Amino acid sequence: MSESGRKVVARNRKATFNYALEETFEAGIVLTGPEIKSIRANRVNFQDGFVEERGGELWLMGMHISPYEQSGIYGRIDPDRPRKLLLHRKEIRQIISRIRERGYTCIPTSLYLVRGKAKLEIALARGKKLYDKRADIAKRDSDREIRQTMKERSRE
Repeated sequence: MSESGRKVVARNRKATFNYALEETFEAGIVLTGPEIKSIRANRVNFQDGFVEERGGELWLMGMHISPYEQSGIYGRIDPDRPRKLLLHRKEIRQIISRIRERGYTCIPTSLYLVRGKAKLEIALARGKKLYDKRADIAKRDSDREIRQTMKERSRE
């Protein structure tokens, strides 16, 4: 557990590489019993996940929750089914209006547990261009070299 009482289950590390994140929101997810047990067992993948608007509601698409092994045959559902997100009405309207703008999308960035409840952090984002990604890679490499050099000098 971290200091804030959150247990991070999964992170979308590709999100910061492929997108420029602008604003984040915390959302609840409508889940079944076996799904929350699979989440607690860290059996989640949302690399290809995104948020879609349907009928004035937000739905999480492309998140895979592996079936819980100990559940019976009646507890098994589609692991890739759309899942409804729970947010305040004002936040939903704000996100929907930004998604409808050209160039914006809404993606999941992390999934965590707070007091036994699964919460999803979603972010409004714009896709990065190839040259932005190259600049990020170059900065990351130079930072790594600086850290290694500093580490070697501190040993001397």
